[in-house]
Amino acid sequence: MLHKIRLSAGSALFALVTLLFLDFTGTLHQWFGWLAKIQLLPAILAVNLAALVCLAGLTLLFGRVYCSVICPLGVLQDAISGLAGKFKKNRFRYAPAKTWLRYAMLGVFIAAGLLGVHSAVALLEPYSAYGRIAANLLAPCYQWGNNLLAALAARADSYAFYSVTVWLPGLTVLVVAALTLGLIVTLAWRGGRTYCNTLCPAGTALGLLSRFALFRPVFDPTRCKKCGRCERNCKASCIDASNFTIDHSRCVSCFTCLTHCRFGALRYAPVSISARQGTRRAAADEKNGATGRVSRRGFLSLVGLLALTPSARAQQPRGDGGLADIQDKKAPARKTPITPPGAGGARNLGQRCTACQLCVSVCPTHVLRPSARLATLMQPEVTYEQGYCRPECTKCSQVCPTGAIRAITPAGKSAIAIGQAVWLQDNCIVHRDGVQCDSCVINCPTGAITLVAVNPDDKKSLKTPLLDGALCIGCGACENLCPARPFSAIYVEGNVVHHSV
Repeated sequence: MLHKIRLSAGSALFALVTLLFLDFTGTLHQWFGWLAKIQLLPAILAVNLAALVCLAGLTLLFGRVYCSVICPLGVLQDAISGLAGKFKKNRFRYAPAKTWLRYAMLGVFIAAGLLGVHSAVALLEPYSAYGRIAANLLAPCYQWGNNLLAALAARADSYAFYSVTVWLPGLTVLVVAALTLGLIVTLAWRGGRTYCNTLCPAGTALGLLSRFALFRPVFDPTRCKKCGRCERNCKASCIDASNFTIDHSRCVSCFTCLTHCRFGALRYAPVSISARQGTRRAAADEKNGATGRVSRRGFLSLVGLLALTPSARAQQPRGDGGLADIQDKKAPARKTPITPPGAGGARNLGQRCTACQLCVSVCPTHVLRPSARLATLMQPEVTYEQGYCRPECTKCSQVCPTGAIRAITPAGKSAIAIGQAVWLQDNCIVHRDGVQCDSCVINCPTGAITLVAVNPDDKKSLKTPLLDGALCIGCGACENLCPARPFSAIYVEGNVVHHSV
């Protein structure tokens, strides 16, 4: 029963977390956004004391159920390992813990966070690793499926679905996500929970607590027949059936061993109660001439916790009423990347962002993209080739689980300057083609752009834009809607630190 409950709960939470990254409408976040906030590293970075206390208490009571129920990457490994088990049963054996590797990876993770090497933190953190897999590999397939349903519904005069433009990630982002998935699949297929118990810093940190868990799987040697079924089906390779021992720092409380034990020799119960019951049975068996003695290991360790301080896209026409092709816009070479409203600037985003890309998934205009820069690898940055940051939209700030993008209101967002518009005279069609254009003026939501005559003495003179930096918020409407191709005549340079206008 415990195994079935764990499977049901893990599958449900895994499906909901996955849908958080696939749901382009953003509606699911209103109900299940808390699932991202209770992940271990996001809770630490957001200083979410309630979530941290609950996770620590849960681990001290029941062991590493976080890894087998709450963590989506852990559930994914179980699914892959279970599929591999269909082809080869009883395939595991007890293996001593690679303690040096586990603590080395945890040390590298903590050091990277303290030294500001945020790309290393993002690559190792399990929730964020799964987020990149879901956002970059699964989301496009999900959107293509939605578009197919929309096309079929349209033929039936139904508008239950609407078509969205599928955004494909850049090559760097796609390669990182694919390599991560390949590593997880390989390790889980061959060794079950190898990633959790060797590479994952969250698993190592929780393993320090799970050694002292009140409820644990424990042996009753008086009932054990040493058949080895529990050991051969333990995905964590932490059961030594010959010595009646379990490495509880690696056990993820999946309860698979309990389901395979035919003699009731394994129980999930408070350790003290199980120990007393085992002692009484051993004494009774010894009195009747039977021999059996529990061999146990003592685990004493100090706890070391992580300490880090650190939808539909706007549709754009592909042609002039089908009469002429329009070139795609190209991104300008920004000297300072643009960080999303609510981040406060590059420093806060860099220290708190785990690059899970939940904000990228919910952005309705797809102006948020994962960065390919080494210093901010996979973290979100703003670009305006496909749309602009609409003043009324605050979805990214509503879903961020770490506080890297703080919650803001539409009114507050309209006063946050995330960048500064820059005019390039040589790109402007007024100067380049001798054609009057006022697109930037019409579409600027803050009135930061006005038109001035090229030749003040000529009443028929063409007019060019004049920028007022005190009013510009860097929303990108001018850059995105500028008719100049392939580079806009106005582009936005990011502000290192956001300020109010």
